[in-house]
Amino acid sequence: MKPLMHTTCAVAAVLATLAGCTTDAQYMQQLEPQAIETAVNRGKFEMNCPTATGSVISKDMLQPAVQGFYARGGPERAEYTIGVSGCGQRATYMVICPLNQAGCWSVGARTEIR
Repeated sequence: MKPLMHTTCAVAAVLATLAGCTTDAQYMQQLEPQAIETAVNRGKFEMNCPTATGSVISKDMLQPAVQGFYARGGPERAEYTIGVSGCGQRATYMVICPLNQAGCWSVGARTEIR
């Protein structure tokens, strides 16, 4: 009876570990509202438009630039392209959100759409 008990415990431990894993798609879904907020806040300032709103145009999961046994090129990160519009203006912003870290930031120059 003891071998069965050990096997049951091992299976339960594996299932618990797998249940705790989050996929890239789930991370991106969780980070999306923060990415939109980051872009919209920047757009509100740059466009001088307090009523600006945003939506996701594209998103992708980026791996560290350098990977290997000894090389660590940084954390995985979610990259979003966010469209922000309001007050007769539109712009796109690139937003980066590193996984397992607090915060997102808008990178690069804004791309205005006229």
